[in-house]
Amino acid sequence: MQLPFILGVTGGSASGKTHFLQRLLSHFTPGQVCLMSQDNYYKTQDQVPLDKNGIHNYDNPVAIDAALYKEHILAVRSGQAIEKQEYTFNNPLLLPATLTFSPSPILLLEGLFAFYYPEIEQLIDLKVFIDAEEPVKLRRRIERDNVERGYDLADVLYRYEHHVGPTYYHYVQPFKSKADVVIPNNTGFEKALDMLVLYLQKQVADRTLPSPT
Repeated sequence: MQLPFILGVTGGSASGKTHFLQRLLSHFTPGQVCLMSQDNYYKTQDQVPLDKNGIHNYDNPVAIDAALYKEHILAVRSGQAIEKQEYTFNNPLLLPATLTFSPSPILLLEGLFAFYYPEIEQLIDLKVFIDAEEPVKLRRRIERDNVERGYDLADVLYRYEHHVGPTYYHYVQPFKSKADVVIPNNTGFEKALDMLVLYLQKQVADRTLPSPT
């Protein structure tokens, strides 16, 4: 069995990873790419660490069930399909969907800490870092958490100052220099996206050729 090509994508919170991946996936048909987002592997709230003020810090590597994430990655990599309940960011108004991760030519790993855990980082064939300036990320974070997820603005700003910022500098930015590709995403990423799509389409083609008889 030919192993999938594993693409890892990381970047600071609100750097535009989700939008970039949506655009990337739009160039592929179902079954060509399996997206396994780290966001669906948050631990239960009672296992998420507290900061000095007693606030749950989800922007911390400890908040992720890395062992289960790795287990599922290896299962899909070996040809198994995995089901996992969607993580809804503690929003009581959202009904979690059941996600199915199926073996595909491209396995896409995405998340803040995609490169942080050595046992997962070593599985990645191509590392992509989505980069954006701090004012841009803060504006996007406010729009996402306050407008789209309904979080209180004061809570959004508190978490950005005490959780998001420190996490980026300690656990995300150090891996920028280890990325194979760094994509600036302050105003757009079209050229970089086009090049990455072409490269991945070649990987898909190489892994879907008929076996010699």
